[in-house]
Amino acid sequence: MRLLRSKATVTVCLVLAALAGCTGSDGAAEPTSTPTPTLSPTRTGPPSPSPTASPVDPVSIPGLVARDHRGTDLRTRTVLTRTDAYTRYAVTYRANGLTISGIMNVPHGKGPFPALVLAHGYIDPAVYTSGRGLAREQDRLAREGYVVLHTDYRNHAGSDRDPDNDVDLRIRYTEDVIGAVLALRGSGRPEVDGDRIGLLGRSMGGGVVYNVLVVAPGLVDAAVVFAPVSSRPEENLERFGRGAGDPLVAETEAKHGSPEENPAFWRAASPVTYVDRVTEPLLIHHGTADVVCPPRWSKETAAAFEAAGKDVELWTWPGEGHTFGPRWDDSMDVTLAFFARHLR
Repeated sequence: MRLLRSKATVTVCLVLAALAGCTGSDGAAEPTSTPTPTLSPTRTGPPSPSPTASPVDPVSIPGLVARDHRGTDLRTRTVLTRTDAYTRYAVTYRANGLTISGIMNVPHGKGPFPALVLAHGYIDPAVYTSGRGLAREQDRLAREGYVVLHTDYRNHAGSDRDPDNDVDLRIRYTEDVIGAVLALRGSGRPEVDGDRIGLLGRSMGGGVVYNVLVVAPGLVDAAVVFAPVSSRPEENLERFGRGAGDPLVAETEAKHGSPEENPAFWRAASPVTYVDRVTEPLLIHHGTADVVCPPRWSKETAAAFEAAGKDVELWTWPGEGHTFGPRWDDSMDVTLAFFARHLR
């Protein structure tokens, strides 16, 4: 692991598709038909450690690995905004049979442009509106020449509903992000360079990104997370569920068992268990003053990646809180340099 200290360091708060309550910082013509892009289990390489349960629990990393992931039918619905640098669209796409809404910023000029899929932090779906989350990042990245697809996830805004997702650790947000990448790659849109795609997640979305990296190695070129939740779902359950008196904790443990009663389930739901599968470089940002997602979570996750011989950079930013403030521009400069190196 390269621990860069010249500007700061990071505290990661992963939303490992668990019951994370970690909040985020944010409050064209249709393409011609193209072959359906899929991500089959054989493309992801052998899991490490190997899933041995039979049948595989679908609410687990091995369960996600076993799925034949599909992402198709990326459609621009309406133009929301035209800025001096990009056009902002309302979009939908299909992910493993569900329609997922989102927004897409497309830079002006001659493409194809590299693309980034953004995974937002926790925002109560009851108040969430499409594209709400990572607003600063959406704008900055598009102005820097990236197509930006911000997924709403299932159960949000105009997306289809999945009533079991909350009690199942919100693990299927992982499918929505994988589907977004596949839909971009198979869209046939001349603005999109399907050979240069990265991920960026914040808070809960950081945990979703961790899941994607272990479930689908080789899917993207690089990933960045800001203030992610823990890569161990039981820590998220404890901090954001039990610590907040959330009744969802009882429902979750009634279905899956508590971490003490069923440790095998919680281990199998944890991306850090399968970190050996990761093939992409990862950059983690965390502020030392983050009181939502403890900085030690990012340090422990980065250490696990480093121990497995993975390409990981941990930047800790002195004095920055969960949403980043004075050093946000600096952290984005680091992020853009990272993507420039790896999305070539």
